[in-house]
Amino acid sequence: MRDAPAVWDRIQLGQRIRSLLHDYFAAGLAAFAHLRNGGVTRAEARVILALAPTPARAAVLTRGQLRAALRRAGRVRHVDQDVERLHAIFRAAEWDISQVLSHLGSGAKIRRAALLASLGEGSKPERGDMEAIWATWNGMTRRQRADAFTRTAEDLVALYESLDAPTRENLRLDVGLLPAPVDVATAARLLLSELALHSWDVRAGFDEHATLTPGIAEHLLHQEPDLTGWIGKPDPLGGAKAVVAVTTSEPASVFALLLKDRISVDFDVPDEPDGTLTLPAEAWLRLVAGRLGPSHTPEDVATTGAADLDLLRKVFPGY
Repeated sequence: MRDAPAVWDRIQLGQRIRSLLHDYFAAGLAAFAHLRNGGVTRAEARVILALAPTPARAAVLTRGQLRAALRRAGRVRHVDQDVERLHAIFRAAEWDISQVLSHLGSGAKIRRAALLASLGEGSKPERGDMEAIWATWNGMTRRQRADAFTRTAEDLVALYESLDAPTRENLRLDVGLLPAPVDVATAARLLLSELALHSWDVRAGFDEHATLTPGIAEHLLHQEPDLTGWIGKPDPLGGAKAVVAVTTSEPASVFALLLKDRISVDFDVPDEPDGTLTLPAEAWLRLVAGRLGPSHTPEDVATTGAADLDLLRKVFPGY
């Protein structure tokens, strides 16, 4: 029993560290929650938390720094996978979960005001109105943000659901990021996409096997607007061009990804493409949104030829 005091001290130290991380650095807690036999007191956690003890410091860690830190801690296996996992968590380290809800909740409030203005009730929110809404949400506590998000999101959904068939058919909404107003279905689909991706962002910080909510992909795959050309960046191709045949499941689809001066999707698939990519539809949506890092890639993703996942991740860096 000579080691009992040391064991007890270690347990208490771990509890104090976890408590502090929970209150001030939630991403730091999530990063090492999967570790057994010590968790945040394990060598790799100690080395990385010493290197980046705050959310701001962690958010700017490079993959090279993370890789070197893991090596110093004695890690040998699966280092690259863990580098990607930690980088994804720490990249959003300056946001706790309540701040994600603040982003979504304030956006829902602005969208509802804009929708009401399109219906002739009130005026469209201007920049000053938006900044006032953001300031209100920034001043909330974590609990207040969570509660307000639920109410605000429900209010927005209820307003969409209250629209009659002619209004849904004829109303056009200015969503800001597109060159022209869009119909109600497209505006709602953009909202669904944002909620689905940010929901994944939260869950992926705690579960590297997280996927988009089941059933979401069938509402988002191949739907308007097609933002592939806006999201995709051709520079990583270095001037090379290729056509990749993409096959998805749940839902099933076959289409061509055109890697050219302008990234795009086409349903005219050549008999002999330059490469093939087979994956679940939700994984395709995450790839295009910059959320298919190595540690978050399903095992059933398969590639051949020009469909190099590392290259595709650079073409779709996220937004």
